[in-house]
Amino acid sequence: MSQPASDPHSPKGIDLSKPSVARIYDYILGGTANWAIDREFADRMLANFPVAKDLAIANRLFLHRAVRRLARLGVRQFVDIGSGVPTMGHTHTVADEVSPGCRVVYVDNEPVAVAHSRILLEQHGDLARHAAIQGDLRDADRLWSRVAETGVIDPRQPVALLMIAVLHFAQPGPDGTDIGADAVARYRKLLPSGSYLAISHACLDGAPPVHADMLAQLKVAYDGAGNELVLRARDDIRGLFGDFELVDPGMAWAPAWHPEDARLDSPEVEFASPNESVVYVGVGRKA
Repeated sequence: MSQPASDPHSPKGIDLSKPSVARIYDYILGGTANWAIDREFADRMLANFPVAKDLAIANRLFLHRAVRRLARLGVRQFVDIGSGVPTMGHTHTVADEVSPGCRVVYVDNEPVAVAHSRILLEQHGDLARHAAIQGDLRDADRLWSRVAETGVIDPRQPVALLMIAVLHFAQPGPDGTDIGADAVARYRKLLPSGSYLAISHACLDGAPPVHADMLAQLKVAYDGAGNELVLRARDDIRGLFGDFELVDPGMAWAPAWHPEDARLDSPEVEFASPNESVVYVGVGRKA
Protein backbone atom coordinates (compact mmCIF):
# COMPACT_ATOMS: atom_id res chain seq x y z
CA MET A 1 0.00 0.00 0.00
CA SER A 2 2.98 2.29 0.33
CA GLN A 3 4.22 4.48 -2.45
CA PRO A 4 7.42 6.53 -2.46
CA ALA A 5 7.07 10.18 -1.55
CA SER A 6 9.42 10.95 -4.44
CA ASP A 7 6.76 10.07 -7.04
CA PRO A 8 7.79 12.33 -9.94
CA HIS A 9 4.16 13.09 -10.80
CA SER A 10 3.32 14.53 -7.39
CA PRO A 11 3.84 18.14 -6.26
CA LYS A 12 6.85 18.74 -4.07
CA GLY A 13 6.18 18.25 -0.38
CA ILE A 14 3.26 15.87 -0.84
CA ASP A 15 3.39 12.84 1.46
CA LEU A 16 2.57 9.72 -0.55
CA SER A 17 3.55 7.30 2.18
CA LYS A 18 -0.13 6.89 3.06
CA PRO A 19 -3.46 7.69 1.39
CA SER A 20 -4.98 11.10 2.02
CA VAL A 21 -8.56 11.47 3.25
CA ALA A 22 -9.11 14.51 1.02
CA ARG A 23 -7.73 12.78 -2.06
CA ILE A 24 -9.71 9.56 -1.41
CA TYR A 25 -12.88 11.63 -1.16
CA ASP A 26 -11.95 13.46 -4.36
CA TYR A 27 -11.47 10.15 -6.21
CA ILE A 28 -14.77 8.69 -4.99
CA LEU A 29 -16.59 11.82 -6.15
CA GLY A 30 -15.00 11.65 -9.60
CA GLY A 31 -12.16 14.13 -9.17
CA THR A 32 -8.62 13.88 -10.57
CA ALA A 33 -6.50 15.32 -7.73
CA ASN A 34 -5.42 11.94 -6.38
CA TRP A 35 -2.60 9.42 -6.73
CA ALA A 36 -2.25 5.65 -6.99
CA ILE A 37 -2.05 5.16 -3.23
CA ASP A 38 -5.37 6.99 -2.79
CA ARG A 39 -7.07 5.15 -5.66
CA GLU A 40 -5.86 1.75 -4.46
CA PHE A 41 -7.30 2.36 -1.00
CA ALA A 42 -10.59 3.68 -2.42
CA ASP A 43 -10.92 0.83 -4.93
CA ARG A 44 -10.49 -1.78 -2.20
CA MET A 45 -13.02 0.01 -0.04
CA LEU A 46 -15.55 0.29 -2.86
CA ALA A 47 -15.03 -3.34 -3.86
CA ASN A 48 -15.99 -4.43 -0.35
CA PHE A 49 -18.57 -1.71 0.28
CA PRO A 50 -19.97 -0.29 -2.99
CA VAL A 51 -22.45 1.82 -1.00
CA ALA A 52 -19.52 3.90 0.30
CA LYS A 53 -19.78 5.99 -2.87
CA ASP A 54 -23.42 6.78 -2.08
CA LEU A 55 -22.42 7.75 1.45
CA ALA A 56 -19.85 10.20 0.12
CA ILE A 57 -22.34 11.69 -2.32
CA ALA A 58 -25.02 11.99 0.38
CA ASN A 59 -22.56 13.89 2.53
CA ARG A 60 -21.63 16.23 -0.31
CA LEU A 61 -25.27 16.87 -1.13
CA PHE A 62 -25.89 17.82 2.50
CA LEU A 63 -23.18 20.46 2.12
CA HIS A 64 -24.96 21.86 -0.92
CA ARG A 65 -28.35 21.96 0.81
CA ALA A 66 -26.91 23.49 3.98
CA VAL A 67 -25.18 26.25 2.03
CA ARG A 68 -28.38 27.02 0.10
CA ARG A 69 -30.43 27.07 3.30
CA LEU A 70 -27.91 29.33 5.06
CA ALA A 71 -27.75 31.72 2.12
CA ARG A 72 -31.56 31.96 2.20
CA LEU A 73 -31.32 32.72 5.91
CA GLY A 74 -29.17 35.73 5.07
CA VAL A 75 -25.66 34.35 5.53
CA ARG A 76 -23.15 36.08 3.27
CA GLN A 77 -19.89 34.74 4.70
CA PHE A 78 -18.74 31.10 4.76
CA VAL A 79 -15.64 29.45 6.19
CA ASP A 80 -15.29 25.86 4.96
CA ILE A 81 -12.84 24.00 7.25
CA GLY A 82 -11.63 20.66 5.94
CA SER A 83 -12.95 21.69 2.53
CA GLY A 84 -10.88 19.06 0.74
CA VAL A 85 -10.14 19.02 -2.96
CA PRO A 86 -12.66 21.13 -4.90
CA THR A 87 -14.95 18.64 -6.63
CA MET A 88 -18.68 18.06 -7.21
CA GLY A 89 -19.96 21.52 -6.41
CA HIS A 90 -18.01 24.12 -4.46
CA THR A 91 -19.31 26.19 -1.56
CA HIS A 92 -18.85 29.52 -3.34
CA THR A 93 -20.70 28.46 -6.48
CA VAL A 94 -23.59 26.97 -4.49
CA ALA A 95 -23.85 30.10 -2.32
CA ASP A 96 -23.78 32.39 -5.35
CA GLU A 97 -26.67 30.49 -6.92
CA VAL A 98 -28.84 31.76 -4.08
CA SER A 99 -27.18 35.06 -3.23
CA PRO A 100 -24.53 36.38 -5.63
CA GLY A 101 -21.72 38.15 -3.82
CA CYS A 102 -21.20 35.74 -0.92
CA ARG A 103 -17.70 35.50 0.52
CA VAL A 104 -15.97 32.17 1.12
CA VAL A 105 -12.67 31.06 2.66
CA TYR A 106 -11.65 27.43 2.15
CA VAL A 107 -9.34 25.85 4.73
CA ASP A 108 -7.55 22.50 4.59
CA ASN A 109 -4.30 21.00 5.88
CA GLU A 110 -3.81 18.92 2.70
CA PRO A 111 -1.46 20.82 0.31
CA VAL A 112 -3.10 19.31 -2.78
CA ALA A 113 -6.54 20.48 -1.66
CA VAL A 114 -5.31 24.02 -1.06
CA ALA A 115 -3.35 24.16 -4.32
CA HIS A 116 -6.31 22.97 -6.40
CA SER A 117 -8.68 25.31 -4.58
CA ARG A 118 -6.44 28.27 -5.40
CA ILE A 119 -6.25 27.27 -9.06
CA LEU A 120 -10.04 26.94 -9.18
CA LEU A 121 -10.54 30.35 -7.61
CA GLU A 122 -8.02 32.01 -9.91
CA GLN A 123 -9.80 30.57 -12.95
CA HIS A 124 -13.45 30.68 -11.93
CA GLY A 125 -13.69 32.64 -8.70
CA ASP A 126 -13.41 36.21 -7.52
CA LEU A 127 -10.23 36.73 -5.52
CA ALA A 128 -11.83 39.70 -3.76
CA ARG A 129 -14.49 37.35 -2.36
CA HIS A 130 -12.85 33.92 -2.31
CA ALA A 131 -9.65 32.56 -0.76
CA ALA A 132 -8.04 29.23 0.10
CA ILE A 133 -5.56 28.80 2.93
CA GLN A 134 -3.68 25.92 4.50
CA GLY A 135 -4.44 25.60 8.20
CA ASP A 136 -4.75 23.23 11.14
CA LEU A 137 -8.26 22.77 12.53
CA ARG A 138 -6.78 22.08 15.97
CA ASP A 139 -5.26 25.56 16.32
CA ALA A 140 -8.51 27.51 16.29
CA ASP A 141 -7.14 30.93 17.27
CA ARG A 142 -4.32 30.86 14.73
CA LEU A 143 -6.58 29.56 11.98
CA TRP A 144 -9.24 32.19 12.70
CA SER A 145 -6.60 34.92 12.58
CA ARG A 146 -5.42 33.67 9.20
CA VAL A 147 -9.01 33.65 7.92
CA ALA A 148 -9.32 37.31 8.94
CA GLU A 149 -5.96 38.13 7.35
CA THR A 150 -7.30 37.12 3.93
CA GLY A 151 -9.49 40.23 3.99
CA VAL A 152 -12.32 38.14 2.53
CA ILE A 153 -14.19 37.58 5.80
CA ASP A 154 -15.19 40.24 8.32
CA PRO A 155 -14.94 38.31 11.63
CA ARG A 156 -17.20 40.86 13.32
CA GLN A 157 -20.13 39.91 11.12
CA PRO A 158 -22.08 36.59 11.13
CA VAL A 159 -20.25 33.68 9.53
CA ALA A 160 -21.36 30.18 8.57
CA LEU A 161 -18.66 27.77 9.72
CA LEU A 162 -18.81 24.51 7.76
CA MET A 163 -17.19 21.40 9.26
CA ILE A 164 -18.36 18.76 6.82
CA ALA A 165 -17.05 15.17 7.14
CA VAL A 166 -13.97 16.34 9.01
CA LEU A 167 -14.60 15.77 12.72
CA HIS A 168 -14.97 12.00 12.34
CA PHE A 169 -11.25 11.94 11.57
CA ALA A 170 -9.09 12.17 14.68
CA GLN A 171 -7.55 15.53 15.53
CA PRO A 172 -4.73 14.40 17.84
CA GLY A 173 -3.47 16.75 20.53
CA PRO A 174 0.02 16.76 22.12
CA ASP A 175 -0.72 13.54 24.01
CA GLY A 176 -2.19 11.82 20.95
CA THR A 177 -5.82 11.94 22.09
CA ASP A 178 -8.51 13.48 19.89
CA ILE A 179 -9.12 17.17 20.64
CA GLY A 180 -11.68 17.75 17.89
CA ALA A 181 -14.50 18.53 20.32
CA ASP A 182 -12.32 21.00 22.24
CA ALA A 183 -11.39 22.74 19.00
CA VAL A 184 -15.05 23.05 17.99
CA ALA A 185 -15.86 24.55 21.38
CA ARG A 186 -13.21 27.23 20.76
CA TYR A 187 -14.63 28.01 17.31
CA ARG A 188 -18.07 28.44 18.87
CA LYS A 189 -16.61 31.13 21.13
CA LEU A 190 -14.80 32.84 18.25
CA LEU A 191 -17.90 33.06 16.07
CA PRO A 192 -19.82 36.34 16.37
CA SER A 193 -23.47 36.45 17.36
CA GLY A 194 -25.82 35.40 14.56
CA SER A 195 -23.31 32.93 13.13
CA TYR A 196 -24.03 29.33 12.17
CA LEU A 197 -22.19 26.03 12.55
CA ALA A 198 -22.86 23.14 10.14
CA ILE A 199 -21.53 19.65 10.90
CA SER A 200 -21.76 16.26 9.23
CA HIS A 201 -20.33 13.24 10.99
CA ALA A 202 -20.25 9.48 10.40
CA CYS A 203 -22.25 7.70 13.10
CA LEU A 204 -22.70 4.07 14.14
CA ASP A 205 -25.39 4.91 16.69
CA GLY A 206 -28.81 4.32 15.16
CA ALA A 207 -27.54 2.95 11.85
CA PRO A 208 -28.99 -0.35 10.57
CA PRO A 209 -26.87 -3.30 11.82
CA VAL A 210 -25.43 -4.11 8.39
CA HIS A 211 -24.43 -0.48 7.84
CA ALA A 212 -23.03 -0.15 11.34
CA ASP A 213 -20.91 -3.24 10.69
CA MET A 214 -19.70 -1.73 7.41
CA LEU A 215 -18.73 1.50 9.17
CA ALA A 216 -16.88 -0.45 11.85
CA GLN A 217 -14.90 -2.25 9.15
CA LEU A 218 -14.18 1.04 7.39
CA LYS A 219 -12.79 2.34 10.66
CA VAL A 220 -10.37 -0.58 10.78
CA ALA A 221 -9.27 0.17 7.20
CA TYR A 222 -8.86 3.92 7.74
CA ASP A 223 -7.12 3.46 11.08
CA GLY A 224 -4.72 1.00 9.46
CA ALA A 225 -3.93 3.55 6.75
CA GLY A 226 -3.03 6.23 9.30
CA ASN A 227 -6.34 8.11 9.15
CA GLU A 228 -8.07 7.27 12.44
CA LEU A 229 -11.87 7.41 12.38
CA VAL A 230 -13.68 8.72 15.46
CA LEU A 231 -17.24 7.38 15.52
CA ARG A 232 -19.14 9.49 18.03
CA ALA A 233 -22.61 8.60 19.29
CA ARG A 234 -25.51 10.77 18.15
CA ASP A 235 -25.70 12.60 21.49
CA ASP A 236 -21.99 13.38 21.29
CA ILE A 237 -22.38 14.78 17.78
CA ARG A 238 -25.25 16.93 19.04
CA GLY A 239 -22.94 18.06 21.84
CA LEU A 240 -20.53 19.57 19.29
CA PHE A 241 -23.08 22.38 18.84
CA GLY A 242 -22.98 23.37 22.51
CA ASP A 243 -25.77 25.83 23.28
CA PHE A 244 -26.31 26.79 19.63
CA GLU A 245 -29.98 26.62 18.64
CA LEU A 246 -30.49 23.97 15.99
CA VAL A 247 -32.08 24.99 12.72
CA ASP A 248 -35.23 23.00 11.90
CA PRO A 249 -35.40 19.96 11.65
CA GLY A 250 -32.65 19.65 14.25
CA MET A 251 -30.24 16.73 14.11
CA ALA A 252 -31.03 14.34 11.27
CA TRP A 253 -29.56 11.73 8.96
CA ALA A 254 -28.12 13.47 5.91
CA PRO A 255 -30.82 12.59 3.32
CA ALA A 256 -33.58 13.79 5.69
CA TRP A 257 -32.14 17.28 6.23
CA HIS A 258 -34.16 19.63 3.97
CA PRO A 259 -34.29 17.36 0.91
CA GLU A 260 -36.46 20.02 -0.74
CA ASP A 261 -33.36 22.22 -1.04
CA ALA A 262 -31.75 19.88 -3.56
CA ARG A 263 -31.35 21.05 -7.15
CA LEU A 264 -33.36 19.22 -9.75
CA ASP A 265 -30.14 18.11 -11.43
CA SER A 266 -28.49 16.88 -8.21
CA PRO A 267 -27.17 13.30 -8.29
CA GLU A 268 -29.72 10.81 -7.04
CA VAL A 269 -28.77 8.72 -4.04
CA GLU A 270 -31.45 6.38 -2.78
CA PHE A 271 -31.58 4.79 0.67
CA ALA A 272 -34.35 2.55 1.97
CA SER A 273 -34.25 4.69 5.11
CA PRO A 274 -32.22 7.85 5.88
CA ASN A 275 -30.12 6.15 8.58
CA GLU A 276 -28.54 3.94 5.90
CA SER A 277 -26.48 7.02 5.01
CA VAL A 278 -24.64 6.66 8.38
CA VAL A 279 -24.04 10.44 8.15
CA TYR A 280 -25.57 12.45 10.99
CA VAL A 281 -25.93 16.18 10.41
CA GLY A 282 -27.10 19.45 11.86
CA VAL A 283 -26.88 23.22 11.62
CA GLY A 284 -26.89 25.44 14.71
CA ARG A 285 -27.15 29.20 15.25
CA LYS A 286 -25.33 31.27 17.85
CA ALA A 287 -27.65 33.64 19.71
